[in-house]
Amino acid sequence: MGILLLVPILAPLAAAALAAVLGWRRLSAWVTILAALSVLITAAVLGFGIESGVRFGVGDLLRVDSLGVTMLLVIGTVGTLATWASIGYIDAELAHRHTDQRGAHLYGVLLPVFLAAMALAVLANNIGVMWAAIEATTVATAFLVGHRRTRGALEASWKYVVICSVGIALAFLGTVLLYFASLHAGASSGQALDLDVLLSRAARLDPDVTRLAAGLLLLGYGAKVGLVPFHTWVADAQSQAPAPVSALMSGVLEAVAFCTLLRVKSVVDLSLGTGFLRTGLLTVGLLTLLVAASMLVVQKDFKRMLAYSSMENMGLIAIAASAGTRLAIAAILLHVLAHGIGKSLVFLAAGQLQAAHDSTAIRDVTGVLTRSRLIGASFAVGLAVLVGLPPFAMFASELSISRALAGAHLAWALGAALPLMVIAFAALVRHGTRMLLGPPDASSPAIAVPRSIAAALLTAVILSVALGMTAGPLTDLFHTAATQLGASH
Repeated sequence: MGILLLVPILAPLAAAALAAVLGWRRLSAWVTILAALSVLITAAVLGFGIESGVRFGVGDLLRVDSLGVTMLLVIGTVGTLATWASIGYIDAELAHRHTDQRGAHLYGVLLPVFLAAMALAVLANNIGVMWAAIEATTVATAFLVGHRRTRGALEASWKYVVICSVGIALAFLGTVLLYFASLHAGASSGQALDLDVLLSRAARLDPDVTRLAAGLLLLGYGAKVGLVPFHTWVADAQSQAPAPVSALMSGVLEAVAFCTLLRVKSVVDLSLGTGFLRTGLLTVGLLTLLVAASMLVVQKDFKRMLAYSSMENMGLIAIAASAGTRLAIAAILLHVLAHGIGKSLVFLAAGQLQAAHDSTAIRDVTGVLTRSRLIGASFAVGLAVLVGLPPFAMFASELSISRALAGAHLAWALGAALPLMVIAFAALVRHGTRMLLGPPDASSPAIAVPRSIAAALLTAVILSVALGMTAGPLTDLFHTAATQLGASH
């Protein structure tokens, strides 16, 4: 089973190599879709093979547990939807001369590299390798954000690079300090950053060094998650990136970075107790919720609106992680999966609205449901998922997060978060209904929907409904992941 761990990394890299040779061709595009699908299939196979406490590995470099399987499911699901939709997106960009063959070629190479880097980040057994993989995602997505080469896209790309590089630098310093503490706890130089070694020696880590390392890692990876104070790249990058890339950044990349934080948290909690990172997560989580809710109220751009919705959800996840209970971690994982599929829906639909109107202003888009049933219904379902309406899965995950916070004696944090979530809910509903239900202008353009994008949207709607109706065997997977992370009852 261990050899399967190479598939989620090598399959996308093989697709990238083929795209580098052939350029943007239907063959290379379909191979990229198959590579993303292979990540999903591998996750399913590994999920059936994993029992409580069992891990598969390739030497000391790669390990998979229930958390890794869950994140591979998210990467594979959203990756398949995004790569599938990319065919229609790039074909339309070429047809309207918004990009050229060189830009399409670069897109075709970097998209599977992005998937491979995220897969490596969730499978790595070494915190240093995780850091390198997260850094690789920054390099790949920087060029994808600036894909259209407009002034706004290039500015967003540079802003993303600068802010995330600061975050990655802080995470690097935290990693070095953790390495230093591990060495002084008796670990060998070659294994000092291995998760298994860190967990076994956590009680012997120097508390002062570990405390500083944990703070730097929280800030550093928090920048990639989109948490305050390094959150300002989120709206710019996700609003300027191609719609499939925005879906991956919002629905997967932020969750992958948070997965790395969860790995670090399991070590720090054993070393320092749960109080230190709990305080940090609550602080940045509540501040992120506050900023996101405030910006959603005054938002006039629908892609930026979706980006701030991502911030809101990441803030909620940070607050949930502070509880540290099995229920909280299981709820986070369900939330991450549902959010990834929901964000795929809204960003892919938003991409077609942007293409039709040549604008992302909310005031320019009205009557979508009457003008395009597929885009209107997809956007409506996606918004229903994101605001946590039943029967969709984020209703269950948010309810479980509330129960977990109350059970962890963090009712005050729940009380602070709920009004902000209500404000965000009201803002999303107000903006969404204006776009979907408002009377269409006589001059409103037709909304084209290429077949590949239509197929991806329909698949995402089906997945959202299915996940909302029942999480099925995923429930056991989520609870096993929480146990393996050392979550308390």
